[in-house]
Amino acid sequence: MLGRVLLVAATMVAAAALTAAHAEVDQVRIARQPSLGHLPLMIMEERKLLEKNAAARGVPDLKVTYATLAGGAAMNDALLSGAIQFAAGGVPPLVLLWSKTAGSGNPVKAVTAMNSMPLLLNTTNPEVKSLKDFTSRDKIALPAVKVSIQAMFLQMAAEKELGPDRRNELDKLTVTLSHPDGMAALLSRNEVTAHFTAAPIQELELKQAGVRTVLNSFDVMGGPCTFNVIWATSRFVEQNPKVYEAFVASVDEAVGVINADKKAAAEAYVRLAKDSSDLALIEQILNDPQVTFTTTPQNIQKYVDFMARTKAIGRSADSWKELFFENAHSKQGG
Repeated sequence: MLGRVLLVAATMVAAAALTAAHAEVDQVRIARQPSLGHLPLMIMEERKLLEKNAAARGVPDLKVTYATLAGGAAMNDALLSGAIQFAAGGVPPLVLLWSKTAGSGNPVKAVTAMNSMPLLLNTTNPEVKSLKDFTSRDKIALPAVKVSIQAMFLQMAAEKELGPDRRNELDKLTVTLSHPDGMAALLSRNEVTAHFTAAPIQELELKQAGVRTVLNSFDVMGGPCTFNVIWATSRFVEQNPKVYEAFVASVDEAVGVINADKKAAAEAYVRLAKDSSDLALIEQILNDPQVTFTTTPQNIQKYVDFMARTKAIGRSADSWKELFFENAHSKQGG
């Protein structure tokens, strides 16, 4: 009798241990940046989409918190330290971390794209008509020196305009500032004379007298390209399949909300961002034919090829799909 009791107890303990081993997280932290490209995550937060979709998949009471970080380098540090589970930003920081962690026990890959939209390099220096006009007296603000998507476009553009041997020539002029701080620095008309930023900051700058655009990222890439992606570690994805599935579904839902009603989406951004944008401006940006909110990756391979060719990363990829988790592979990306 005692033996049977012990056997039943042992079975219950083993079952409990097995259940615990497969239990998913009860808290998720998501990092985003202060720009219009992160509107899907803002809508997810306001509508509690991840909490809803997680509960529908058997993960009730999921605690979801959102943090705002300045650039890709901060995102990657936070992700690798476990401070966040999902990082959102430009494509180059993802590519860099994908390359660094490939072959490790915990490789990082992209979860989904969020949008395709142009980035503008604006200046207050009347002498600057093109990249060749920048001098040592200029400072170019961008979200993260070397690793941000803006830094990558600047190198690509310099290679085209100045020549391959001068690809990195403008790097020494760049300084790391968040989007809002970069705008403040540009408009103060002191040391910073140019700002490579994103919507709606770039459009807010252009409303000020004396601000002009020097460069459009779509011209650099030869067409539309993904601006923002979301990435995560393989370990988190493998250990939390229900939460991960809920997250993907939530991004899809948020993107659908934006595309279904651009005016309502603009109202949501103004309400949530509190960055001095006016409703008419945001609605104008959302209706710009160059601006698309989509989870389909665009021109990812061009980023990878450039970074591999310039030795920014130690490996290349035969397909953009190598950088994304399987949920994105059915999309007609590039």
